[in-house]
Amino acid sequence: MPRSGEHLVWFVWEGTDPRGLRTRGELTARTEMIARAELRRQGVRVVKIRRKPKALFPSGQKKITTRDIAIFSRQLATMLSSGVPLVQAFDIVGRGHENPSMQDLLLKIKTDIEGGVALAEALGRHPQYFDELFCNLVQAGEQAGVLETLLHKIAEYKEKTESIKGKIRKALTYPIAVIIVAVAVTAILLIFVVPQFEELFKGFGADLPAFTRMVVDLSRWVQDGWYLVLGGLMALVYVLVQLQRRSVGFNHMVDRLALRAPAIGTIVNKAAIARFARTLATMSAAGVPLVEALASVAGATGNVVYSTAVMHMRDDVSAGSQLQQSMRQTALFPNMVVQMVAIGEEAGSLDNMLAKIADFYEEEVDNAVDSLSSLIEPMIMAILGVVVGGLVIAMYLPIFKLGSVV
Repeated sequence: MPRSGEHLVWFVWEGTDPRGLRTRGELTARTEMIARAELRRQGVRVVKIRRKPKALFPSGQKKITTRDIAIFSRQLATMLSSGVPLVQAFDIVGRGHENPSMQDLLLKIKTDIEGGVALAEALGRHPQYFDELFCNLVQAGEQAGVLETLLHKIAEYKEKTESIKGKIRKALTYPIAVIIVAVAVTAILLIFVVPQFEELFKGFGADLPAFTRMVVDLSRWVQDGWYLVLGGLMALVYVLVQLQRRSVGFNHMVDRLALRAPAIGTIVNKAAIARFARTLATMSAAGVPLVEALASVAGATGNVVYSTAVMHMRDDVSAGSQLQQSMRQTALFPNMVVQMVAIGEEAGSLDNMLAKIADFYEEEVDNAVDSLSSLIEPMIMAILGVVVGGLVIAMYLPIFKLGSVV
């Protein structure tokens, strides 16, 4: 087995194939000796081989995203369904991937599989990319001999969950961007524009309106302490990020607030139910026992409140309760969801019923996001107009007052 500290290296080679024809290409291996052995195994007589030179201006390593994992799942499932052997499928998908980091990851997994490691175990060695749910489904597919079917289900699951996340990000990106622009415009007006008017006002020899004085005082404060404001905001962001990474209690509080937030809370609730139903449907269809499936589902809900509730449901089910009874006790799932799960349990078609629940709530999330976007856009523009318009009015009030006196 290769040592964990070793890395794959790209080699450029030239040689002759079994028919004696000149050929050339590239391949990855941990050492030149292993690269030569792999080429001999392919029937290539090596004439020249060397490390591939690094680019003069390297583009840098790209981060592996969940979208990369979803695309890989679909590609691997398609390859296996077409009868391509697992090792060769990894080789084709890995070398054809646009992300160099993803190439390196897939070729490492391929090397482990060639060494006799099961696919689920090879994937489990990279938990930052392949979570427990992914590995459990792959293991179930390997044991049942339906790996390609399970990979198609995984790909569908990943694509659906990524679609939900993308829509939520879309709903939040626009207002955040507008707020940032509003803050930037306000800061520019307070730091550069208001002081010019203040110099003009000094020659009036009259008291300024209260609103104008307030804006002028705010401008002075921002000019004198802008670095304190900026430093405070950066410190606040840093503290919040650290709390999010390290404090379970903080995450629990944020998730509870997100569930109760106006407008956003509805989307968060529906998205959590959709992820719960989609994940459990996928695992049930794969034949994973319910208690074991719920342990993996808990981490896939995307909300600590729902995750905690699912773990309580797991304990209840392991003690002999029905799933629909434990769902009702959490008071998180709507009555329609509980009733559909009850019907699925009675009819022995829990996976199909959960899939229908997931489809319904994914569509609900789509509609809620569209409605929220339509609602937020005019509200944000109105707030931006009030802030900027208020500053402009504050600066022109003394001029209007002077005109009325004259």
